[in-house]
Amino acid sequence: MILHRPISRRHVLRTGAALTALSALSPARMAMADPTGDPFVLRAASGQAALRPSPYGPTNVWSYNGSVPGPEIRVRQGDRVLVLAQNGLDEGTTIHWHGIRTPNAMDGVPFLTQDPIPVDGDFLYEFDALDAGTFWYHPHQRSSEQVGRGLYGPLIVEEVDPIRVDRDLTWMLDDWRMTRAGQLSDDFDNRHDAMHGGRIGNSVTINGQIPERIAVQSGERIRLRLINAANARIFGLDFGDFEPVVVALDGQPVTPHAPDGDIVVIGPAMRVDLVIDMTGKPGEVVTVTDAFYEGLEYRLVDLAYGPDKLRDSVPDWPMDLPPNPLAEPDMASAARHQIVFNGGMMGQMMMGGGMGSMMGQMREGNMWFINGEAATGHMMDPLLVLPLGTSHVFEMDNRTAWHHPIHFHGHSFRVIARNGQPTRYREWQDTVLMAPEERVEIAFAADNPGDWMFHCHILEHQAAGMMGVIRVEPGTTKT
Repeated sequence: MILHRPISRRHVLRTGAALTALSALSPARMAMADPTGDPFVLRAASGQAALRPSPYGPTNVWSYNGSVPGPEIRVRQGDRVLVLAQNGLDEGTTIHWHGIRTPNAMDGVPFLTQDPIPVDGDFLYEFDALDAGTFWYHPHQRSSEQVGRGLYGPLIVEEVDPIRVDRDLTWMLDDWRMTRAGQLSDDFDNRHDAMHGGRIGNSVTINGQIPERIAVQSGERIRLRLINAANARIFGLDFGDFEPVVVALDGQPVTPHAPDGDIVVIGPAMRVDLVIDMTGKPGEVVTVTDAFYEGLEYRLVDLAYGPDKLRDSVPDWPMDLPPNPLAEPDMASAARHQIVFNGGMMGQMMMGGGMGSMMGQMREGNMWFINGEAATGHMMDPLLVLPLGTSHVFEMDNRTAWHHPIHFHGHSFRVIARNGQPTRYREWQDTVLMAPEERVEIAFAADNPGDWMFHCHILEHQAAGMMGVIRVEPGTTKT
């Protein structure tokens, strides 16, 4: 069941009434509690959501506080974040704060930084919002199913001095594998998905809805925060006649620039902040399409101009975001480490433990490998041990036939080169999308002590072995 119709053209501009357009389509917001008062409460539980438009009925989901996405938490940079996670599921869970630099004990990784929150139990998460930017939260316990059933929400840390825009919108993008009856398919963690590109759905939502139109106003400037909450789908958004400007990647400011090829590519778990000027005329409609998968392009949503005009010209307001307090890696002293990703269908099978070792692990159900090893069980020996305060370059080599969004917990890193070519901008990220057979170099300062997950955020790949631990050793401080 495909709920979005394919299109034959990327750029579509037509005129028409916008009376049915949704005004903002933003997730429900939760006001930040006073730091000296009670924490937020986020309760994970089963429920229902109207993922499909009328006349279709509701879909059974798992959600936070009864909504998909969960409440948008907005705080100011420097605020203390207090969240009481309550578990109303029939199994254990956690909350991971994706992209936020938390203390290790607050990272939400079961059996590594905490025990799973038991059924009817709770856990208090407490950390400072060090960096401004666009982040999100989701479970790290059986995440391929728990996230796939709807457990996620946005976490927005506002700058003390933000850039000027008329509206600040958040779009959480997701896809769902739905049956003809309109329910989620129960084939989570199947072997075919794990060995290929992961669980790709057949219905795409923005903030838990399949909208026909979203209302915009001629002349307004919008900051659009894109968050990819899908298990495996990569989005490549074409905004038609608009000229979006990328101002942040994974929450971290970047030199404002047009996206490569005018397509905004965002892999699972990644975030992109855009500034878009609405330069069309009242009554016009512009189609946003997802053009990432060749031959499978479809209309995501229409942006419909209302009858009024806000201004006649594009504002000249600056787009440069203030930098976050990230530790700059010392490239002169940085240690270099080779990290090779293997496995899956049609991938190379050489590295680390050797062919025999990997074949043995595959017989045990593992399908993806980092330096020849697959993550097994609850406890893992560190892939690398890095002295606190040192700088490092990971030379990452994707020897597989599939994309991998590689996420490093507890740190942001600079993407410095792709296939030997330096990147054009100072790109700080926490999740980097690697194309098949691509080599990517990242650099970072190991300044956050603890055991940190390092894994592919195609959640089926993570569950099938593409996961490791990077230990930043606090006992060997070095400056």
